[in-house]
Amino acid sequence: MTDAELIGIAREARENAYAPYSDFKVGVALLAADGRVFTGVNVENASIGLSVCAERNAIAKAVSEGVRDFTKLAVATGSPEPTMPCGVCRQVIWEFGHDIEILVAGSGDEIVSTTIADLFPQPFTTFE
Repeated sequence: MTDAELIGIAREARENAYAPYSDFKVGVALLAADGRVFTGVNVENASIGLSVCAERNAIAKAVSEGVRDFTKLAVATGSPEPTMPCGVCRQVIWEFGHDIEILVAGSGDEIVSTTIADLFPQPFTTFE
């Protein structure tokens, strides 16, 4: 799967986001090592602390299907410039792979490519 295809899937998923409070919709496409793609969207709540990010929703969906090995995560927002995953999502992404590639796109043509290791150089861990 190409980066452009994965970003396209994330942008399509974004349409299903539930963001009535911030109007900041996010869509994610998570590529598993076996080639399957899992999507996720942010789901807000009136009690803001109960809101869940798109990245974590995609990972939870994959894990619920028995998948835990991921190679790439594409994030799409409606902001003019790419917006990186939040710190909580970075910690959760790290849990499932230290070399996962992250693609981030806003509403324009710019796509930023990085890795979770670059975004999150000092993760919390009790197992290493």
